[in-house]
Amino acid sequence: MQGVVRTYDPQTGEGVVVRDTDRAELVIAAGALDGSLFRMLRQGQRVNFVLDPDGHVTQVRIGAEADMGLPTAQV
Repeated sequence: MQGVVRTYDPQTGEGVVVRDTDRAELVIAAGALDGSLFRMLRQGQRVNFVLDPDGHVTQVRIGAEADMGLPTAQV
């Protein structure tokens, strides 16, 4: 899934991401950045994420433009 970071607290590792498809606000669980290239998130940052069965974001990863379905630059 893809979305945009609404809030993120680097002290607790928790925050909120807004899902692209329905604008739902989903809680970023503490530890969601473990094993990711991210060390922290900033408001407005586009991310790919994974939800657990309870609807919490449990994994956040960086998305290349191709992964996000954006057109790539033609040179």
